[in-house]
Amino acid sequence: MEIAIMAHDIKKELMVQFCIAYCGILSKHKLCATSITAKHIADATGLTIERLLAGEQGGEQQITSRVAYNEIDLLLYFRDTRPSSEYNEEEHELLRMCDLYNIPVATNIATAEALVCALDRGDLNWREFINPRSEYNLKLHGKL
Repeated sequence: MEIAIMAHDIKKELMVQFCIAYCGILSKHKLCATSITAKHIADATGLTIERLLAGEQGGEQQITSRVAYNEIDLLLYFRDTRPSSEYNEEEHELLRMCDLYNIPVATNIATAEALVCALDRGDLNWREFINPRSEYNLKLHGKL
């Protein structure tokens, strides 16, 4: 499955710790992340991660676009929860697209753990059937 990872600055260390804890599960999947988050995770875990642009330089829009093209199966997005954090139109659009295309999203560590454990058990395999780019569908249509 294709997993996108994002973390605001104050949540990057938490995301790294989460990825260290679940490195064994995450290593079985294709990962992409915004630039700095990808670097921190790769340095700490050795995971192979496609490094996108930094969030504020278009990385968030890259992930949103991949969601719209059904290229993402799961989003781990640890957001800034401080009351002073400003409304972010790109963030709103990303979450709206995940709702529109039925992409499971974790915005905190508790939900991330539930989704990653479900992923490991095979509970999210339904994504394989609806994602036209999945290995399942490429084999089904003779394109793999």
